[in-house]
Amino acid sequence: MDTQTMKLEENKTQKTQRITGKEAVIKCMLAEGVDVLYGYPGGAIMPVYDELYKYQDKIHHVLTRHEQGATHAAQGYARATGKVGVAMATSGPGATNLITGIADAMIDSTPMVCITGQVAYHLLGSDAFQETDIIGISTPVTKWNFQVTKAEDIPEVMAKAFYIAKSGRPGPVLVDITKNAQNEELDFNYKKCTAVRSYKPVPTIDNDKVAEAAKLINAAKKPMIVWGQGVILGKAEDELKELVEKTGIPAAWTILGASALPTEHRLNVGMVGMHGNYAPNIMTNECDVLIAIGMRFDDRVTGDLNTYAKQAKVIHFEIDPAEVDKNVKTAVAVLGNSKDTLAAVLPLLKENKHEDWHNRFKELYQVEYDKIIKDDITPTKEGLTMGEVLEGINTCSKGDAIIVSDVGQHQMIACRYAKFNQTKSNITSGGLGTMGFALPAAIGAKMGAVDRPVVAIIGDGGYQMTIQELGTIFQTKVPVKIVVLNNEFLGMVRQWQQLFFDRRYASTEMTNPDFVTIAKGYSIEAQKVSKREDLAQAIETMMKHEGPYFLEVMVEKEDCVFPMIPSGACVSDIRLE
Repeated sequence: MDTQTMKLEENKTQKTQRITGKEAVIKCMLAEGVDVLYGYPGGAIMPVYDELYKYQDKIHHVLTRHEQGATHAAQGYARATGKVGVAMATSGPGATNLITGIADAMIDSTPMVCITGQVAYHLLGSDAFQETDIIGISTPVTKWNFQVTKAEDIPEVMAKAFYIAKSGRPGPVLVDITKNAQNEELDFNYKKCTAVRSYKPVPTIDNDKVAEAAKLINAAKKPMIVWGQGVILGKAEDELKELVEKTGIPAAWTILGASALPTEHRLNVGMVGMHGNYAPNIMTNECDVLIAIGMRFDDRVTGDLNTYAKQAKVIHFEIDPAEVDKNVKTAVAVLGNSKDTLAAVLPLLKENKHEDWHNRFKELYQVEYDKIIKDDITPTKEGLTMGEVLEGINTCSKGDAIIVSDVGQHQMIACRYAKFNQTKSNITSGGLGTMGFALPAAIGAKMGAVDRPVVAIIGDGGYQMTIQELGTIFQTKVPVKIVVLNNEFLGMVRQWQQLFFDRRYASTEMTNPDFVTIAKGYSIEAQKVSKREDLAQAIETMMKHEGPYFLEVMVEKEDCVFPMIPSGACVSDIRLE
């Protein structure tokens, strides 16, 4: 008997129970293996919270200090574990406060289920207190959403929600449940969803396309791989490693793909994109075959599409057909889950080394090292740099920490210099670029990866967007390490103003509070560093501390992150200064 048949037989033998809709919501989550839930209670979702009170020993509810924090925490949990993150809020402002996190999860393909309460069915459309059309609002930023108005629909809708969120290319799903549906009774019998009519999450692999791809790769003289988060989501890390080692092809990554291949792997040539490494950006326009794996050719990776890799034959391994030929024209598209498609192509590939081609990457890396990296990580200037802070963290973590970064200069520095030995180690807001992401996401990441150190790297601007989540840390005692790289500016915007707006620093300078005192007010151990001689010891103290810890590092105010491809420019126009 196959697995699917066994599951069907198991479902048939389940007993039907007469329960309320609110209890059904909890039982559905338990059936899907939910053990952590992030949320904020309110009137329209109060029946579910009342029921949740009875299940405290089975589902750990984390009271965040803002609904946006709940979604980011759920994202961090999902990204660190590969499971579905779950967030819950009330109607009206509670629901709308989820939207930023939902949009972030949508563009970054993060599996998440959001549950919102709604006014009673008979009040819909009457402008009742805290009534908002969250279905209409969330439609553009969810993979699927649904409003439940009858208790009897809860099991089927919840099962479908979890299936859609985690299958194929993952994404966020929202289930809006009216108050009457929460209180009504139903005959409960939960069946996990395994298929949805007209929804095909994973395309069937075309073996002819696999053969075409292999032929191009085998014939290539100057091939290059660019991989993205699709490798991590598809659990294809081993296949990627086998591919690069068998073929000897230099491999670069997008920021969401970081950590799928260890940073120190000899064929890992660095990050592509606006603030990526010099060599892979330059060589994008010199390679003869570009092999894209689980990435979507975002504009921050490609720059000017009219000049992007025009000399190369592009092979695209991708699970989502909508991404193929959307931005970059492909010679061969191999559709399917990356683990399966890479496994299919591997036996057809010839062993190779491409030593001369790889040496070219090494030469360009040396140019970048001499011009930028050396001064970033072992600076001679008086002020501290963000790069040396990351190097200090690498020394203590040995590359085993999960780094959760916010958005801005510190994010690019963290992605450039953090060392990763294992997958699911780089958690950041990629496509949406959400300031305020890191602090709550680090909470979720640590709860999902309890045995790994989790370090949040945040700028002084983004930190204050969700600083209230220190209250969540205070209440839960989750031992995250928080590093604020304080340059007293909205650093990335300031960099653009310096380079492209004649140093007119319009509304980017920050007058900040005493961050250390604030942290201590939440009973979080904290210190501030402004001198190089104190940095190493401060980082070591933070990393060894058993509980949560806050470290503020005062860094150079007007440092810029290089290399940099100006917005809309060609990747070959990457600037080193």
